[in-house]
Amino acid sequence: MTALDSHVLVLNRLWQPVNTCTARRAVTLVFLGHAHIVHRDEANNYSTHDALSWIDLTAENHQHATQPKLRSARHQFAVPEIIVLSIYDRLPKTEVKFTRHNVFLRDSFTCQYCDRLFDPSDLNLDHVIPRDKGGKTSWENVVASCIRCNSKKANKMPHEARMFPRTAPRAPRWRPFHASLQHTEPRNSWRDFIEVADGTVEISA
Repeated sequence: MTALDSHVLVLNRLWQPVNTCTARRAVTLVFLGHAHIVHRDEANNYSTHDALSWIDLTAENHQHATQPKLRSARHQFAVPEIIVLSIYDRLPKTEVKFTRHNVFLRDSFTCQYCDRLFDPSDLNLDHVIPRDKGGKTSWENVVASCIRCNSKKANKMPHEARMFPRTAPRAPRWRPFHASLQHTEPRNSWRDFIEVADGTVEISA
């Protein structure tokens, strides 16, 4: 991963986390005037910087000596870790789109019948109440199932197959932003905005 591809936390105008983006995108937003870079100093005080003040700060501040650098024809500056948007003050929608991948995410890529973890390519979607018996394709009736369990249950009702999901299926409560962070290595500077514990990431209150 290059410095331009590193992850940057994006805050809305109210300083709430809404997304992550690449450093390339973050720097573009800052130079266009759509965002400011958020800097946390050694005393845990926060300040914001436009492109020019960030270049000046990181050129003379030893705190940034070990951070990856971006270079242009005239300047060198540290890769930002957090940006705050100048206008946007909304949060992402709380509704999660019903997709195959999001069902797997909700069920932690674990078959809901044998409770084993699988690669996505080895998982199917199972209708707890089969469609030919009136079951709907919805969060409340679809679970992740391995190929073996899916074939074993077939189109039987749970009591007929004696196979019941280990967790009652329901619509997930996380935001898409929460899900995206599961595949991102959180930075220490993000900790005042998101809570990081036991390998999971949660949105701060």
